[in-house]
Amino acid sequence: MTEFTVYSFAQSPFGRAVVSVLNEKGASYRLVPTYPQDLKREPLDELNPFGRIPVIEHGDFRLYETQAILRYIDRTVPEPALTPEDPRQAARMDQAMAICDWYVFQGVNNVIGFERLAAKRILGRDPDEERIATAIPFGCRVMGILDEFIGDQAYFTGASASLADFMLAPQIDSLRRCPEWAVLTAESPRLVNWLDRIAALESVRRADFS
Repeated sequence: MTEFTVYSFAQSPFGRAVVSVLNEKGASYRLVPTYPQDLKREPLDELNPFGRIPVIEHGDFRLYETQAILRYIDRTVPEPALTPEDPRQAARMDQAMAICDWYVFQGVNNVIGFERLAAKRILGRDPDEERIATAIPFGCRVMGILDEFIGDQAYFTGASASLADFMLAPQIDSLRRCPEWAVLTAESPRLVNWLDRIAALESVRRADFS
């Protein structure tokens, strides 16, 4: 099978999600360390018109947007299947992936995770404590909703991991690396257990390429 090329950088939870799925599939890939600012310069300036990573190339096919990338990989490398066959479970997978983009990242990880893990490195400044404090109540609510979503299941759509788990894992793992983690998950023990479970998979461990 044609090798995948992945343009991303080590700290990107979106890039880690793509690499996790490629690892889980046993697919051959090449990682090209790429930061968003690289996409504004030749020869990478045509990869994504929005200037975001990750981007993949697969033969003569190029694709950006993490959800699209993950679904493409799942369709082109069939085994193991990471989309449930049951339509309702597949819909739950799609729902969890949307929650990841719109609520886990937007408003939580792009605030708390960014301020704690990236502000100094990227912007050369200390974390904005007021911005972090403002995001915590919403973060607690999102973690609680995800905890309820999992319930007594091993993974978000049942007994085996789906694309939703691989997409959510690096986002939530970024938050686990922040001092606010205990507060965010104080009432979400099932989410904490899920993260331990998914993080122990070899495919996810190998995607922690930081």
